[in-house]
Amino acid sequence: MPSNSLTNNGSAPAEPGCLYVVATPIGNRDDITLRALNILGAVDLIAAEDTRKTGRFLARYNIRQPLVSYHEHNEHERTPELIAKLKQNSMALVCNAGTPGISDPGYRLVQAAIAAGLKVVPVPGVSAATAALSVAGLPTDSFVFIGFAPRKKARRLQQLSELAAEPRTLIFYESPRRITTLLQELADILGDRRAVLTREMTKMHEEFIRGRLSEICQSLLDRPAIKGECTLLVTGANPSVSIDRSAIQAEIRNALESKSKHLSETVRKIAAKYGLSKNSVYQEALAIRSRIKNDR
Repeated sequence: MPSNSLTNNGSAPAEPGCLYVVATPIGNRDDITLRALNILGAVDLIAAEDTRKTGRFLARYNIRQPLVSYHEHNEHERTPELIAKLKQNSMALVCNAGTPGISDPGYRLVQAAIAAGLKVVPVPGVSAATAALSVAGLPTDSFVFIGFAPRKKARRLQQLSELAAEPRTLIFYESPRRITTLLQELADILGDRRAVLTREMTKMHEEFIRGRLSEICQSLLDRPAIKGECTLLVTGANPSVSIDRSAIQAEIRNALESKSKHLSETVRKIAAKYGLSKNSVYQEALAIRSRIKNDR
């Protein structure tokens, strides 16, 4: 049977045995909601990803509730401790920025609270994914949140290959150190699609870079340094466009036989023209070049 829990979402004091999942600003401190401030000032305990960072933020609003650290390196052992406290106390869960549990610690604590029959209440606010999507200018009727791609290259390339046919807008989080690698791999596997990169959203140096994946990547490579967490949105595959494979093969053959361009340039132009991955066009071009040699 489904489990139901009634929630009082008014301005009543925080309830013992209730876990409040509280969204906090991703940059601009003024993005905190009044309800979030009320809850954070009323709970018995706040579980924070970084107690120092959260403490400084709360001090601005004269909120000095007890803080306990809860992050990816201690969530396994700390979850049962917090559930024990939660049974007798009210608790808020926050991460460093945005909504807890969305590519941030929180999932295990929420899951454990539900399993223990405790109440879990969302206190919604900012999320980098939806904030970026709202201004990207890409289709918003349906989207897929990927979060951070795997760090290991083999797993990452496998994931990207599995997303190549996904028609919905793709949303990635990435660090400034790895963003150009991700952009290059996406262009190679998905094709040079339209995309939007958001950087430092809601902060002083907020930036939105729009264009093809290759254009965005080159823009970043031309800089002396890349700073700030990045949110990348990529247009989904277009299933309504029927691609004539024989026409593409003929175009590749003509380019190879004319010898007017290097193979890499031929692959790049055809991939961009048809919205295909450079890798798939490259493999097709190698096969055609081999057949041309065998025919001679």
